[in-house]
Amino acid sequence: MKRRRDEAAEMEIVWQTPANPPERGDYIFRNGKRYVRPYHFEFISHVKNRWAGKTIVDLFTEEFKGRPYDYYVDAVESGRIQVDGEIVPVSYIVQSSQKISHFVHSFASVPVHPCGQYRKNTVVGILQAEHDLAPLFPIHRLDRLVSGLLILARSASKADSFRQQRAMIESGMVQKQYIAKVTGVFPDNEQVVNVNVNYNAREGRSRVEVGNCDGNTPSKGKSACTKFTRISTNGTHSIVLCRPITGRTHQIRVHLQYTGHPIANDMLYLSEFSVDRSTKGMSADRAAANSGAPLLTSSPKSCVDEHCNDNSAVDFRIDPMCTNCPNLAPKGYEADQEGLWLHCVRYSGPDWVYECPHPEWATLE
Repeated sequence: MKRRRDEAAEMEIVWQTPANPPERGDYIFRNGKRYVRPYHFEFISHVKNRWAGKTIVDLFTEEFKGRPYDYYVDAVESGRIQVDGEIVPVSYIVQSSQKISHFVHSFASVPVHPCGQYRKNTVVGILQAEHDLAPLFPIHRLDRLVSGLLILARSASKADSFRQQRAMIESGMVQKQYIAKVTGVFPDNEQVVNVNVNYNAREGRSRVEVGNCDGNTPSKGKSACTKFTRISTNGTHSIVLCRPITGRTHQIRVHLQYTGHPIANDMLYLSEFSVDRSTKGMSADRAAANSGAPLLTSSPKSCVDEHCNDNSAVDFRIDPMCTNCPNLAPKGYEADQEGLWLHCVRYSGPDWVYECPHPEWATLE
C-alpha cells in the first residue's frame, strides 16, 4: 500500500509501508557500490510505560538521538510525527500504548532481512527484487559487517525444521564455524573462552563479565562460550578458526578481545573506550572508526553482479526536512566502510553440511 500526503512545502510524497516489496528500480549503483534510492517510510511504535508523561518532542529527543532537537520540533509541527494518526502540538503529553508514527526519508545499508530502519537494501529484498526469489526465510543471520555463509529456506516448513535443529548448537549436534584475522600471534593450542557476554544497546557493543572468585559478586550478562584454534600466523596477524557454542551479540568479537587478540580491523573492540552510538548519530562501529585510531584496511572489491551497472546519473528527490540528503549513504555509514575480517565458513547439522570459500584476507603473506 502506498499513501500520498501533502506537505506544507507542497511536496507530493508517496509514503511506503512494509507491504511495499523491493523492486529493481529501488537501487542506485555508484563506483561499484549499491545504495538504496532514498524513499519515504512510516515507522510505527507504541508508547512504552517509561515514555508516558513526556512531551512528544522530549520523547524523541531522549530515545532516538540520531537527529537533533530542532528536527523533532519541525517534524511534529509539520505532521511528520503523529500520535494515533493525528497531528499534535509540540507540548503534547503522550500516554501509554498510544501509536506514534514517524514519517521519514529513509536510507539503508545491508542487513539480512527487513528490520528497524532497513526495508529494501537487505539480502532478502535484493534477491526478491533482482532475481524474483520470494518468499525466502532466513535460517540464521549474519551481523551487518560479517561476511560468509548464509542459509535461506524456500518454504516456512523447511525453515522451521532448520530452526528447531539450531537448538542443538550447545549440545554440539549443530555447529557453526567462522574464521577471523586477528592481531598478534595467537596461541597454537585450542583456547576456550567461557565468560558471560553483556550487550549494551546504547553503546552498541558487548563486554565480558567475570564474577569475583569469592562468589559475592555474580557476573552479569548471558553465559557464552567460544572455542578458538589457530590456523596460521605470520608473526603480525593470525588466522583463527572460531566455533561459537552459544550465540550472543558480538560474542566472537568480544571473546577474541578477551584473549588479547581482537579482530585486526575491528575498531569497536580494538579500542578501549566506550562510544555512545546514539549521540553520534551513527553505528558504534563507525563511531569507533572515526575516533582517530589507525585502522588496517584492505581494498574493497567492486561489484561484479550483472545488475550492478553504474547508474550514478540517476537522480532522486531531495526532501527539505531530511537530515541525510543529499547523501546516498545513510548517516554514519560511509562509502568506504569495509566488512570485518570475520567470515562464516561452515554450518553443519546431524545430516547436512554447508560450506563456502575463504575470503582473500584469510591468506597470510
